[in-house]
Amino acid sequence: MRITLATLIGVTLVAFAASPAIAGKKREAERALYAPTLVAPAPAPPAANGSIFQASVGYTPLTSGARATTVGDIITIILVERTQATKSNSADTSRNGNVGLTPPSTGVLSKLFSASDVAMGGQNQFTGQGGATQSNALSGEITVTIAAVYPNGTMLVKGEKALTLNRGDEFIQISGLVRQADISPDNRIASTRVADARIIYTGKGEIARASKQGWLQNFFSMISPF
Repeated sequence: MRITLATLIGVTLVAFAASPAIAGKKREAERALYAPTLVAPAPAPPAANGSIFQASVGYTPLTSGARATTVGDIITIILVERTQATKSNSADTSRNGNVGLTPPSTGVLSKLFSASDVAMGGQNQFTGQGGATQSNALSGEITVTIAAVYPNGTMLVKGEKALTLNRGDEFIQISGLVRQADISPDNRIASTRVADARIIYTGKGEIARASKQGWLQNFFSMISPF
């Protein structure tokens, strides 16, 4: 038993010692996923073909103005996320039953039974009610870069914002698909216009640790049957 307990404690300590390294690697992988997309080097000048118009050399239609349309351009996403869900249910059932027999009032049996001996009744009642309410809100702004432009005109955008405060760090990450038509002339777009949006708002540091259970308490919470 001592060996088993010592082994368990050793494995637990090793796991928690390795957890910061695992968290660091996960953090680096996430940063690489949301890293800004840099503009590719300018291509070599096209061969002279006698034409004044060259569509492959920085061509932008006059109707698009200064809108971001190419890989590496910057777009500001306005976070206006707000969701609310409510669910409730209730049930109420009841049932009553009574059975009564009149005993004989004459003869030998009248001395063996009384009115209370042959009367019976039953009652069954159930009442249940449940409800749940959840709401979330996120506001702010984050500037991202265009990572890819698809043939149908939609663009993949992604980016990250890191805030270092005196009590911890805050991270906002976002990726998704946007349409060129939804981008305003000043290159801004609401987050509700982002398709397949993935928005992550996390933090680490003193404040984040204080809002979580300790590892031992978390362990007993998982195995507790109550």
